[in-house]
Amino acid sequence: MSQIQVSNLTFSYDTSYDTIFENASFTIDTDWKIGLIGRNGKGKTTFLNLLLGKYEFCGSISHSTCFDYFPCPVTQTQCELITVDLVQQLIPDFELWKVCRELDSLKADAEILYRPYQTLSHGERTKVMLALLFSRENHFLLIDEPTNHLDMEGRTLLRDYLCGKKGFLLVSHDRWLLNECVDHVLVLNRSTIRVEKGNFDTWYSNKEKQDTFERAENEKLKKEIGKLKEASRRTAMWADKAENRKIGYDPAKEHGRFIGTRSYIAAKSARMQQQRKNLDTRRTAAIEEKETLLKDIETVSDLKLPTLTHHKQVLVRADKLCLGYGETIVLQNLTFTLGQGDRIWLKGPNGCGKSTLIKAILGDPAVTVSGDLNLASGLTISYINQDTSQITGRLNDYIRQTSIDESLFKAVLRQLDFARTQFDKPMDEYSEGQKKKVLLAASLLTPAHLYIWDEPLNYIDIFSRMQLERLILMHHPTLLFVEHDRTFGEKMATGTVDMKI
Repeated sequence: MSQIQVSNLTFSYDTSYDTIFENASFTIDTDWKIGLIGRNGKGKTTFLNLLLGKYEFCGSISHSTCFDYFPCPVTQTQCELITVDLVQQLIPDFELWKVCRELDSLKADAEILYRPYQTLSHGERTKVMLALLFSRENHFLLIDEPTNHLDMEGRTLLRDYLCGKKGFLLVSHDRWLLNECVDHVLVLNRSTIRVEKGNFDTWYSNKEKQDTFERAENEKLKKEIGKLKEASRRTAMWADKAENRKIGYDPAKEHGRFIGTRSYIAAKSARMQQQRKNLDTRRTAAIEEKETLLKDIETVSDLKLPTLTHHKQVLVRADKLCLGYGETIVLQNLTFTLGQGDRIWLKGPNGCGKSTLIKAILGDPAVTVSGDLNLASGLTISYINQDTSQITGRLNDYIRQTSIDESLFKAVLRQLDFARTQFDKPMDEYSEGQKKKVLLAASLLTPAHLYIWDEPLNYIDIFSRMQLERLILMHHPTLLFVEHDRTFGEKMATGTVDMKI
């Protein structure tokens, strides 16, 4: 058992005015299974890189452990190697039998080590890298979003595997996975950093209680500050009046006063002035206490969705549908209907044809179609691609290409917790989560009869996922979506289409 102690950590990128960490201090234990939680752009991956010693920073990070990072960076040239040769390049002192043992725990055949790495699926690559890194003893693994591109079966295997491990730091936005396999959370809040025992639900329940308490305290202090301000004003008025009466008097108006009352009035004035100071001190203390509240509350705005109503009830109908590419059949004998107001979840393992079905609905000429696939005439579709590689160049140029009002587009991005400072950066410098939010904003601002979202939540932070859930439940769009986040799918879907390989 060893500890990682962070003291007064301060860091910002040379190319940015934003401070990622400022005087952050906390301690974590390498025996813990830690979930790292935070908004997109809050510094989760940055913190992992700081642990790896990739950046210079102010403050200190002390530890006595060795770190490994998942996913290992692999070049295009390395992708062409046989997987075992790639593994040899990445970690020359690896022990093959230990890697094979880990692969067996991940329900993967060791034969994948002898195939070209570029032929492996995303799930197989994930298994190889996890097996390699966990095969090293006395290393603390930093796991950065391992669920991207994993189907639900793959995520279940990952859950079972991680539950059997001793300690790691896991960055994930999958609430189900965080609930299943972590025993502590490290949370990058808006203004503070917290370490708590428990899983995601434990932390979020505590956060909701704390937020409720702080809102109530904030309202109470606002009222108290108002009352103290008014009391101070009245006391100041009385004190000033008493002060003015200390010297001199008008015998015609003040018949009962004589020169001996001067000391009495002076004492009364002094007491009033002290009472005024005490009220001001209490008001200052209340204001300072109020300023400590609400700093970490996530003020999530409700999004809007300009849905269109179609004159037909059924928008998509498939009957004994078969899809493929040329002679290769990817999907066959699929039957389903999608009506207005339906939210259909396309479920199935990677490679079962979910994206191919979406391409067919969108009219991709590369997809070979047999059987019946009927779309309502005049159907307007808003589509989110799982691929973010087209998000390059400047944001303003991208907005002009979408023909969406710039102010509206940026307003939606701000509602998705996009900092204004990001608007002027090249989009190539955006995180994957920020790129995905650009695609989401474009889709949300496109009036449509049908919204087709292909893995829209990859890299999207937990709070934005909850924001999208509220949007969908409020506006009831007609939605066809592929998503491996089972929490999102189970909450949103009104129906499912189970697709098998």
